[in-house]
Amino acid sequence: MTTDPAASLATAQRSLGDPALRYPLWPPLTSGCPKSSTDEVAYPVEVDYAYEHVPAGLFDGRPPRTGLDHWAPLLPPLAAPGLGEGGTPLVELGPGVFVKDESRNPTWSHKDRLNRCTVSAAVACGAPGVVVASSGNHGASAAAFAARAGLRCVVLTSTGLPPTMDAFLRAYGAVVLPVPAEARWPLTRRIAEHFGLQPVSNVTRTHTGHAFGPEGYKTIAYEIHAELGVPAAVFVPTGYGELLFGIGKGFAELHRLGVTDRVPRLFACEPAAGGPLAAALRQGLPAAHVDVGATDAYGIDCPVNSYRGVLAVRNSGGRAVLLTDTQLHAAQAELAQAGLWAELSAAAGLAGLRACADEAFDGPVVCVSTSSGFKDRGVGKERSEPVPPEWAAVRGRLRAAGIGE
Repeated sequence: MTTDPAASLATAQRSLGDPALRYPLWPPLTSGCPKSSTDEVAYPVEVDYAYEHVPAGLFDGRPPRTGLDHWAPLLPPLAAPGLGEGGTPLVELGPGVFVKDESRNPTWSHKDRLNRCTVSAAVACGAPGVVVASSGNHGASAAAFAARAGLRCVVLTSTGLPPTMDAFLRAYGAVVLPVPAEARWPLTRRIAEHFGLQPVSNVTRTHTGHAFGPEGYKTIAYEIHAELGVPAAVFVPTGYGELLFGIGKGFAELHRLGVTDRVPRLFACEPAAGGPLAAALRQGLPAAHVDVGATDAYGIDCPVNSYRGVLAVRNSGGRAVLLTDTQLHAAQAELAQAGLWAELSAAAGLAGLRACADEAFDGPVVCVSTSSGFKDRGVGKERSEPVPPEWAAVRGRLRAAGIGE
């Protein structure tokens, strides 16, 4: 293992299934907690830190927009070079409503925060590369950070991968393997074992993912706090729940360190076509499996949740919100009218807020928008109809669009 851990205060890995169980920081437990997990539920682990040694003033003022390195004391060792990830803008959509626009990251999604940490783990462990199961965003981000670190990347993706995303992955030199969805996790595990690649996505029956990944998402909470303080609520597009957990942990750390006196409520925003986290919360389970129906929100249409999401919602006093495609498309259009082009899955945060119109919030709310609209399926298929260059035709087209009426 080669890394300079001097800036990181990470000390160990701790089971989320039984917090009394602790493991060394290395190697990352990519299959969850080996002692508390069962055949039915794989409990994730989280990274623990020497919080008593957090530098004074770490959370004073606004951090420089130079990647995650500013927050290194509360992250796993950042052994891989960064790409300027993080530092995304908080855009005011209306009075008291803010959008955290994660499409401004290097590969245009929130996954860059996660992969700075996971690829760093691969570098530190001496792995020759990474392997990831992904419908798009995660794979592109892993490929970019692997390329930056001089590592190989294998992406197991769906057979319905949009052509733009396929080109995006291959641009970074990734080996792209479209396979049936049910084969992705087992193949990820086997490739990792056979070739020694670091798995940076899930390999278990219920979702655990990489132990270091959600730590990168904590920085979203740190940045929101730096600009806004503690909002009343944060609405988060939710698939497996890693982003939700990371944001919740970031705010919990701020509270633990005495920087804040409270945490925001977290709202998990899932497609109604599936909603495994909502099912797990409703049934009082750590994880639930659901049949996923048809939805255009392919980035978050997950058949199973992670226990991380259950903890995030319960610990914050939040809840899960189930959303139809109609609600998601309406939120996507609202964001576009404000100048923000979001992937349909990314619009789930705002859609969740609009679906909670009966909720009263004592303070501002933040909707996380996770990725760029160019990643949606079908992007580029619809083309604008050519117009003859005569004035009458141009004027008629503009009037038909409501200009100059």
